[in-house]
Formats: sequence, structure tokens, C-alpha cells
Amino acid sequence: MPLIAGIDIGNATTEVALAQHGRFIASGIVATTGMKGTRDNIAGVVTSLQQALDKTPWSLQDVAKICINEAAPVIGDVAMETITETIITESTMIGHNPQTPGGVGVGMGITISVDKLASLREGRFAQGWIPLVGEEIDFLEAVWLINEALDRGINVVAAILKKDDGVLVNNRLRRAMPVVDEVTLLEKVPEGVLAAVEVAAAGQVVRVLSNPYGIATFFALTPEETQTIVPIARALIGNRSAVVLKTPQGDVQSRTIPAGKIFIRGEKRGGEADVAQGAQAIMQAMSACAPVCDIRGEAGTHAGGMLERVRKVMASLTGHDMNAVHIQDLLAVDTFIPREVRGGIAGECSMENAVGIAAMVKSDRLQMQAIASELSARLNTPVEVGGVEANMAVAGALTTPGCAAPLAILDLGAGSTDAAIINSDGVVKAVHLAGAGNMVSLLIQTELGLSDPFLAEEIKKYPLAKVESLFSIRHENGAVEFFREPLSPSVFAKVVYLKDGELIPVDNQTSLEKIRLVRRQAKEKVFVTNCLRALRQVSPGGSIRDITFVVLVGGSSLDFEIPQMITDALAHYGVVAGQGNIRGTEGPRNAVATGLVLAGEAKK
Repeated sequence: MPLIAGIDIGNATTEVALAQHGRFIASGIVATTGMKGTRDNIAGVVTSLQQALDKTPWSLQDVAKICINEAAPVIGDVAMETITETIITESTMIGHNPQTPGGVGVGMGITISVDKLASLREGRFAQGWIPLVGEEIDFLEAVWLINEALDRGINVVAAILKKDDGVLVNNRLRRAMPVVDEVTLLEKVPEGVLAAVEVAAAGQVVRVLSNPYGIATFFALTPEETQTIVPIARALIGNRSAVVLKTPQGDVQSRTIPAGKIFIRGEKRGGEADVAQGAQAIMQAMSACAPVCDIRGEAGTHAGGMLERVRKVMASLTGHDMNAVHIQDLLAVDTFIPREVRGGIAGECSMENAVGIAAMVKSDRLQMQAIASELSARLNTPVEVGGVEANMAVAGALTTPGCAAPLAILDLGAGSTDAAIINSDGVVKAVHLAGAGNMVSLLIQTELGLSDPFLAEEIKKYPLAKVESLFSIRHENGAVEFFREPLSPSVFAKVVYLKDGELIPVDNQTSLEKIRLVRRQAKEKVFVTNCLRALRQVSPGGSIRDITFVVLVGGSSLDFEIPQMITDALAHYGVVAGQGNIRGTEGPRNAVATGLVLAGEAKK
């Protein structure tokens, strides 16, 4: 019995729909092999097709025709361009944030090596002193030297340690004072200079030294000098402990990195945008030049290098000349990246401004035709390029119970966001935009400073909780859940994500509230922004209010919070939006594959 297969090659998954005489009989889904739109996809296509056939009594020989999508490659190398930078010259130290500072409060005094405290005369007790404790000095010896100085009336107001001994030292001192430890390059801290040390209580952050006027008060700065220390205060925001030194030659600067310009060539007009001005300026230029034919970056700059990398990768994968590769769309998003401060002496980090950019290469039907030909020869079955994804997704979405034209669809994938609208006459208008699930994962990874991209992907997909005891957790929505059996000690007091009923710890010191905020903001910046601009482009009158019904399809519409975000955003325009249920059985998945089957059968 002849079968027809529709195969949707996506950035993350390859999906199959099998039908016989207009009746759908099976579906399949596997991870996409290689970059979407390249010959590497063939292995995944064969695997997904076999997976679907395994659910039926038929084999590959029974497949009469295969329809694949016109896959537009989306480069997964989304760039993060830092556009501000904090630089320290000479020996100024702008702050520190160790895990275990000791004491609490603010101390201001002159730095001195701890072993020189014994040489101080009692007559100088009014001056505040801050001893520097190197790794060659044991914490017990340091405690003895500081306590002995206090007993003699020396005014020791704080301490700076190289080793991780802050709590051990603080617990043994005769006077409460702030103690900062883990200053790895302590030898670069000069003696005899004025310094301020602040340690906040557990669960709190520094308030005095993260305030420019607080620093100005301690160091008696002029209004002009106060302007120059703004980067210091900015870099200390959110820290539990902080140190600021005043050296004669030291200086702190905040400078803008020349990230370069982006040049946009549209069908009717061209434009440009400076990356340093942020995502809004870039997207305004994109909107003014729509529809876009090609995008290039300024030669010799960060932006130019990023976009040329995109061309180079696509050229090598497709075998085309770099000049023949055109970038069809670009999504820019403002974000922050934790960057180690240049010139810091204790691994200090500052949250620097950055722009995330996702670029999409123009669809190459000839490349897809080459894939179809190779696949046909391998399977000995006719293979044709069925059509543009968004058009096919509309046809698939219409199989959702309760749906009928006119309506619009949003296909939310891993690399791209597609939108299409079909009117009552069956005419489809579609758009294909860069930026989707992969970009959300990148934003989460960079803003949280994660080294593991897999952890960022998991944080994106699963809700969070905080383990409050061995028998209870508090979910991110505030609900408390109790357990009959004790939880593993490995998750105690940690932030975890809930995956298939299992608690998996997040190996990061960031709070649950911060992780949740970063995750939700990343989804809003990418998906909500892209959905709104996609619908504006396909709307008959250019306004979202001209659209009544929107169906969400694609893998990312399975996310536990993205559909609600989009539904809420569209509700302001009077639009009814919700997840699709393809063929009444597949949920929001398989829309394009189903549409390919329907289009293939219509050509018989």
C-alpha cells in the first residue's frame, strides 16, 4: 500500500508524518543531524522516517513519495558583543565578592601588613588600620597579631585576607569588624593607602560602597572625582562584600568598545545601525529597511567579524561563494554579561552591557534540491521540496479541531520564528525571522555566567525550586511541597530545577529569584518581540489588531511559560491565541510535516 511522508527538518528536531490515502497513520521525531539545510540532515531524515515506519506494518519500500520542507538555515553561532568595559589602571581595587566574608559593617583606614601591627605605637590609636594577611601567615597567627594590636589600643577597623579564612578569623577577634578574604593577588594591594572595606549581613548586599556618594563621603572626593568613580560603584552593585582603595596613580575607567556598524540593504532602501547604541537602534533600522535583502557588518569590527563568520560557515556548508550568501534577517537583544574587570586583583567581575545577535541566512532552494536528490537516490523513492515552512505550518495548523481560515500561525522553533496568515480565499502570506529557543538559551547562559550550555538549556525548559529542608521545597511560584522520605543531602539549601519528578541542583551561586527573572526576560526579549514583529509583517493592514485568531505551533510552544507570555502579549491587541493540537493528536508539534503531506497529496 503506497505511503506518503512529510518530513520537517528543523534546527533542533526532524519530524515525520506518514499518511495513506489521506489518512494519517504514524508520526516520528528525532534530533536533527548537522546544521539545518545541509547534507548532514539526511541521516536524521532516514532515522525519523524509520522510527515512524516502525509503528506501522510497512517498510521503506512502501513509501511512494517523500516531501521535505524548504529549510532556511539559521546559524546557531549567536554572537554576544560586549559594548562597555570596566578597566583598572595601576593598583586600584574596585571590589570583591567572596563566598565567605567575615563580620559585618564598614571600616576605613590605612592598609598595613599584618606583621607590622606590632611596630605601631599606642599613641597612634586614633588612626584606623586595615591589616593585609598573606598566604604565608596562618589564620591563628593573624588573629593573635590583630587581637594583640587591639589590646594595645591600635584601632584595627577591618582585614583583607588572601586565603579563604574570613569566617575563621572573624570568629576569634575581640572586636567585630568586616573581614574580606579570597583576594588572590593580595601582593598587588599597596601598603600605606587609604581603603574602605564593607561586608553586608547574610542575604544582604553592600549599600555604602555601591553608592558613588558613599565612596565620595569616605574619601572626601570633589564633584569631578565623584564622576570618575561611578564605574567603581556600578561594578559593586549586588556584591556582599567590597573593598575600595585610593592610590595616587590608580584609576578606574568605563569605556565603550567600538563594536562596529551593521549595514542593512532592503528592497527599497538601505540603512545602518551602530551596535554600541544597543538593540533598539539595530531593530529600528531593520524595520525601516524591511523587507531586507542582505545584512553586512563594518570591516575590522566585532559586528563585521560576527556576520562574516555566519557567511563563512554557510559558504563552507553549502559550497557557495561567501559573496553569494545573503543574510535575510537579524534579531538584536540587549543583555548583560559578567566580565572580569581588566586590571582587577581579585577576579572582580562587572556586569557589562552587551548585544546578542542572531542571524539567518536566506533560504537556498537549490541546496534543498540537492539534499532531496541525494535522499531520493539513497532511498530509491521520489523526494521533492514541498514548500516554505510557514505555508506548510498553516496547512498543518488547520487540522487543529475548532480552527478555520482566516487565521494566523506562529511556528516557534529552536533557530527561527515563523509567522503566516491565511485569508478566507486560501491565500497565504508568510515571514521567516531569526531568533528563537537557541538564542534564549544563549542569553540565559551569558547573563548567569554559566560555563555549561546544557545547564542553560535545562534552566530554560524546567521550573525552579529552592530546597528549604530535607523534607520540603519551595517552588518558584511560592508553593511549598513536602516529602515523606528525606531528600538527598546533595540538594540541601540549593536551587534546583524539576525534571521528570527529579530534583537536579543548579551549580551556580545565583538566587532562585535572579535565575527566574533572567529566564523570563530572555524569553520575552526573543519570543514575544519576534512574535509581535512577525505578526505585524504578515498582517494585511500592518497592524496586529487586524488579526483575530493565532495558533501556536512548533517545539518551543511546548515550553511551560512561553505560550502564556505570548497569549498575554497578544491579548492587548484583542487577539485570541493558544497552542495548536495538530490532527487532534500531536499537540503543537508536527504541523509542518502534516502540511507537507497535505500539499503532496494535493499534487496527485
